[in-house]
Amino acid sequence: MFSMTIIAILMVVVMFVGLYLKSSPVLQEKSFWQLLSSSEWKPMKGEFGFLPFVAGTLWVTLISILIALPVSLLTAVYITEYAKPYIKRLVFPILDILAALPSVIFGVWGVLVIVPWISQHVAPHFMDFSTGYTVFAAGIVLGVMVIPLLVSLFIEVFSSVSTDLRECSLSLGATRWQTVRKVIFRQTFSGIIAATVLAVSRAMGETIAVLMVCGCVIGIPTGILDPCYPIPALIANNYGEMLSMPMYEAALMFAALILFVVVLFFNLLSRIILYRLEKRLG
Repeated sequence: MFSMTIIAILMVVVMFVGLYLKSSPVLQEKSFWQLLSSSEWKPMKGEFGFLPFVAGTLWVTLISILIALPVSLLTAVYITEYAKPYIKRLVFPILDILAALPSVIFGVWGVLVIVPWISQHVAPHFMDFSTGYTVFAAGIVLGVMVIPLLVSLFIEVFSSVSTDLRECSLSLGATRWQTVRKVIFRQTFSGIIAATVLAVSRAMGETIAVLMVCGCVIGIPTGILDPCYPIPALIANNYGEMLSMPMYEAALMFAALILFVVVLFFNLLSRIILYRLEKRLG
């Protein structure tokens, strides 16, 4: 059992080393900073600038979290503090279904519903024409995908607060909402941050759903109605076709390495925050 545990841990190291070795040709040609700060993407000329892809990933992730966070937070508060038992029995299966749906279904929903809505009803107020395949569309689809995860994490965090604290607050004359704001949120603030950070890492790695609605246009988005090209979409779109070009393959492996390091960082950060929360409550 100890050996299996060590193997599971070493898998992370093996993945990092493998991606680094595969991306080393492009790192020998360009420095790490040059690759991240350049916006020139011309593979046939040996120009690999990842700034548009990094910017697209950050844009989509930020919008998805801005959409999902308030919905998930208030939903979790309602379920844990206000909802009657029969409502909980209804909500939990729905959240489980949303969490279990393949991402391609969210992508199809985005193409059929969100993209036309943005193209016909949102974009005309700000520009002459938009296809609807935008940062905003990708953010909405990704936000809906993240909601079940965030709600589950928030419910777990809120449930860790002692019932005695709630009862003490209510016995002193506080309303239920005042108890939530002054007691629950203060006690679980670190857990809320950790859950949000974990959701960010989940959102950054999503591929198919975002690929279907983001537009896949190479460029740094200047607004939410611009198309974008996140890193996962770049890898999914190009990897199979470019294996015959060693430098292009190395560039795509470098993109995977960037995504791996960023997601690993956010996961470790969330674990550290949760550990401190458990230690403080313990």
